[in-house]
Amino acid sequence: MTDLDPLFLNIIYVATGGIMVLFFMWMGCKLFSHIVNFSIPDKLAEGNIAVGIMIAGMFIGIGTAL
Repeated sequence: MTDLDPLFLNIIYVATGGIMVLFFMWMGCKLFSHIVNFSIPDKLAEGNIAVGIMIAGMFIGIGTAL
């Protein structure tokens, strides 16, 4: 198929996968922010720990799914 070095291909796969994970986590956060009826950044700025735990759980879930 290609004559590229396997190490180079693995680096490409890791970089592509990392970019995709970051994109889907960003999209998931934006989508979830539109679903809830409060502003997530405002609640985090107020020091609401429950919202921080909720966002962390969401990121863990998206990361596991990917």
